[in-house]
Amino acid sequence: MNRPFLPDAGIPMNQPDRPDAPMRAEVSLRAYHEEREVFSSIGKWLYPLFELEQFLDTSSYRPESLRLEDKIVGKAAALLLVRLGIRQVRAGVLSRLGREVLEAHQVSYSAEQIVERIDCQTEILLAEVEDPDQAYRIVRARADL
Repeated sequence: MNRPFLPDAGIPMNQPDRPDAPMRAEVSLRAYHEEREVFSSIGKWLYPLFELEQFLDTSSYRPESLRLEDKIVGKAAALLLVRLGIRQVRAGVLSRLGREVLEAHQVSYSAEQIVERIDCQTEILLAEVEDPDQAYRIVRARADL
C-alpha cells in the first residue's frame, strides 16, 4: 500500500502563537523501503539526489527496493533516478520530459501534476541528453561537486 504524497507531512512548521518557534525546512525528497522512511533531504535543486547517492553507497538498501517521493521531477532528476536504479517514483510535479525518461526506462511513477516543463536551466541544458551517465556528469559539474 502506497502512502499518499504529502510533501510536508510530519514537518513542524512555525506556530503563529509561538514567536520563538524555529522555522523548519520542508522535506523535498524521501525514500521508503516498504512503508518505512529510510532517507530524507531538505536540500534544493538536485542536491538531494546526490545526498541519496551517498546514502545508497553506505547503506544496505538496494535502489530498486526503494520508493522515492520527490517534490519536483524534471528531466535531470529523472535521468539521475534512472542512473541510481530507482524503480518507483512519486512526484508532486513531473515534467513531460521527466515522464518520457521514466517511461523509456520502465520506471513506475505517479504524479500529482504533470507540466510541460520545469522552469529550470537544467531542464533546458539536458533537453537533448538521453544517457543517464552523461546527464550525471553534466549535472555534477554544474553542482560543482
